[in-house]
Amino acid sequence: MKENILRCWIGVCCFFLLVQTVRAENGLARITDHVYAYVDVQETSAANSFGANAGIIIGEKGIVVVDTLVSAKEAKRFIRDIEKISDKPILYAVNTHYHLDHSFGNAEFVKLGAKIVAHANCGDEMRQKATGALTNAGDYGLTPEDMAGTEIAYPEINFTDRLRLELGDVEVELIYIAPSHSKGSIMVSLPQEKVVFSGDILFTDFHPYMGDGDIAGWQQNLDFLADIEADKIIPGHGPLSGKKDVADMKAYITAFDKKAGELAAGSGKLEEIVAEMKKSLPARKQGEWLIGANLQIKYLKDGESGKD
Repeated sequence: MKENILRCWIGVCCFFLLVQTVRAENGLARITDHVYAYVDVQETSAANSFGANAGIIIGEKGIVVVDTLVSAKEAKRFIRDIEKISDKPILYAVNTHYHLDHSFGNAEFVKLGAKIVAHANCGDEMRQKATGALTNAGDYGLTPEDMAGTEIAYPEINFTDRLRLELGDVEVELIYIAPSHSKGSIMVSLPQEKVVFSGDILFTDFHPYMGDGDIAGWQQNLDFLADIEADKIIPGHGPLSGKKDVADMKAYITAFDKKAGELAAGSGKLEEIVAEMKKSLPARKQGEWLIGANLQIKYLKDGESGKD
C-alpha cells in the first residue's frame, strides 16, 4: 500500500519534472583533497536520480563510492565523472540506504570490480523491495529508456554497527546508530577530513521523504551528527551542509510528526491537511510534493485521503 501511494505522488510530481530535459552537468565538486561529491543538484526529476547526492573518497589504495544513483545510465554518468578525477580502482560502493535513487546504479560498479557495502537492514530491505521497484519503475516516473540496462546488485559486505574501510592514508568509517530515514540508513565519516556523508538522514533545503521513517531513531541520528567533529556534511539531497542544517532537520521532522499526528486524528481531506501542514512547516526550496506523500503514507489510516 505504502509503495503504491508513493508511486502515485511521484507520478504527479514527475508529470511536471519530466518536461525538463536538462541533465545535471555540474560534475563532482571538490570537497577536500580526498572527497568529491554531487551537491545541491538543481534538476530533481526521476531521471536525474531525484536530485540525490553521491560522491567518492580517494585514498592511496583506491576509491570508495558513496551511493550509486538511480539507474545504469546514471551510474555510467557518475563513473565518467569519477574518471575525470582519478584513474584509481573503485574498491567499494557504499549504499547509505536501500532507496532506488541511492542504490540502483550498484551493478555498474560491480562490473568494475567494486564490492557493495551496506548495513544488514539495508540489504534485507533491498531483497524485499528492490525487484518490485525496478519492475514498477514507471510508477516512479522512470521510463524504459531511463532504466535501460539497470540490474539489481545486492550488498556483498554487510555490517551491523560500525565498519572501517581500508584505503591506506584515508580513514573511512561507516556508522549505524538506529533506524531513521529507513531501517538501514547509515553515515559515512572521514574523521581526518572532518567530512560526513549523511545519506538521507539529512535533507537540506529539501522536504524529506518520511514514509519509512522512525522519528525517535531519526532524532537520535541527528543528535549524533550534531555532535560529531565535522566541518562539512554532504546530505542525501541539497547543498553542502553544516550543523545548523542538522538542527533545522531535527526541528522539521519533530514539528512534522507532531502536527501530522494532530491533523490526521481530526477531520479534513488530504488537500486541507497538506495546506495546514504548509502553514506550520519552514519553507524548503525543493520537494514540497513530499508533504502530501508523507501524510498519506505514514499518518493517514490505510493511506486514506482524509476524512469527510
